[in-house]
Amino acid sequence: MIKANVLDSIFEIIFNREKSEGNINQMPFNWDVKHQGSGVYQVVYKQKTYTVILESGDAETGLYKIQLNGKPLEIATFDRIQLLLKSMGMDTAMGKKINEIKAPMPGLVLRIPVNEGDAISKGDGLLVLEAMKMENSIKAPGDVVVSKIHVKPGQAVEKNQLLVSFA
Repeated sequence: MIKANVLDSIFEIIFNREKSEGNINQMPFNWDVKHQGSGVYQVVYKQKTYTVILESGDAETGLYKIQLNGKPLEIATFDRIQLLLKSMGMDTAMGKKINEIKAPMPGLVLRIPVNEGDAISKGDGLLVLEAMKMENSIKAPGDVVVSKIHVKPGQAVEKNQLLVSFA
């Protein structure tokens, strides 16, 4: 599921790429998309053809600039992980300094590739948490210095338990 903000309207999108169908705000849709090369797509939806040109996009931030039939649009997308982080106050969109990372879910700490005192960059792995038989890499929210690691490999943690503090 993805949420997209287009022209100040929020759309909840569930999409099956294999079948070019899904739901937008719980309404079923299908379309035909043909890649024309160099970020240009032809989209057929409800017997109308649209030209979509991807001018720029950043999968990490979810911000995209496109042209739809020559009209410029900015789109902000949020996947389930970004929505979870936002709901936990761990998003950095507001420019807040993050002083700590808490467990987003209960699980088992598998690996901690950083040490106290390490200076790490945004997106670097802080630790790996196993939850529901999946490995989840918890990454640095920005350029930070690890001041304290509150857990150890093999330790079970609860949701919202403090994992790492930053200086």
